[in-house]
Amino acid sequence: MTTENWNKSIDEAKRLHRPSLRNWEVDGMVEKFPRYLESVTEERRHYEHFIPSDENAPVDIPAILDARTLTKEDFFEHYEAKEIPCVIKSIPEGYDSAEKTEPWPAVTSWDLEALTKDEELRNRRLKCGEDDDGHKVKVRLKYFLEYLRNNNDDSPLYIFDSNFDEDKYAKRILTDYQVPSYFRDDLFRFVSESRRPPYRWFLVGPKRSGTTVHIDPLGTSAWNTLIHGQKRWVLFPPHVPKRIVKGKGLIASNEDDEAVHYFTFILDRIKQKAAACQHMDEYRGFACYEFTQNSGETVFIPSGWWHAVLNLTDTVGVTQNFCSPRNFDRVWIETRSGRKRMAWKLLRKLEEEYPYLAERARAMNTRDQFQMKYEILANQQKEEEHHWKRKVQRTV
Repeated sequence: MTTENWNKSIDEAKRLHRPSLRNWEVDGMVEKFPRYLESVTEERRHYEHFIPSDENAPVDIPAILDARTLTKEDFFEHYEAKEIPCVIKSIPEGYDSAEKTEPWPAVTSWDLEALTKDEELRNRRLKCGEDDDGHKVKVRLKYFLEYLRNNNDDSPLYIFDSNFDEDKYAKRILTDYQVPSYFRDDLFRFVSESRRPPYRWFLVGPKRSGTTVHIDPLGTSAWNTLIHGQKRWVLFPPHVPKRIVKGKGLIASNEDDEAVHYFTFILDRIKQKAAACQHMDEYRGFACYEFTQNSGETVFIPSGWWHAVLNLTDTVGVTQNFCSPRNFDRVWIETRSGRKRMAWKLLRKLEEEYPYLAERARAMNTRDQFQMKYEILANQQKEEEHHWKRKVQRTV
């Protein structure tokens, strides 16, 4: 592989992903980042919380759990149903629901050196961004790994690929890990792969790359397993307003709001503003939780929680979004209006597989006076069919 090949491929990807950004090193984050890294890797800051005014806010977030002893029932009842973020240890090592299983092949095959030599994956084109029209920007994995080792970008490109299963070689990634049993009861499995929105991603992130603060779509929860490296997370409870977690009014016009800037500059401003304004209504109940995720740990993010992630080192991992019986209410409310046809197909399947959830969905529709488009159409079709049957019977 020549330097010219990977440089040319990466330069084109960067041009497509952020065409207005001429200099990806303009803020000198490669020199500034080590100071931030040193501060957050101190043992006292491994798990920390910031709660300026609410004495009743929980402080033991995330809950630190271990798959060696954690049963599915305990997780469902004490953590998922209560919407408590968690860090679960030992899953890739071969533990699941307090039982010993086989270690994930990913533990060895997703090492950066192993990926570099992987003949099945190294030539696969994986998504590392989107252009202004929403089209995927892809690069070959072998070129991206060279970029990962050699870039000085403030906020590097980040492989976040959800379509690897459509590639006859890259789909092997599905055999390198398995969905932990805590998250396996995904109700969206009743919707076809082509109908449901993207929900699983293979992740390869250079240090300083990350994701900006957001809530996962359609009210879904998420799990994220890190195989290689370290990530820094920040979480905000669902009730904290969007404008506050986004730092509205706290970002200068010449500043970027990428994850590396958010964690190193903007987050401290948000906390300072929250402390100064703690008695104002919109800041009542403000809380944020920061922690570092290490290799082999799985993070659980409940439905509705704001979160952002920064890669402290070069990282490799996998993440999936899911809808379960515990987060169904929030997911249903968002899906019935955001994905109308998908919601209708899901409801019909739940009537067969989970009748109590179908009943709950209809009760929420009645409560909110919400009429489903495809249910109306189906009822109209039934009425028309009934009308023609009666007409034929009268004719006979």
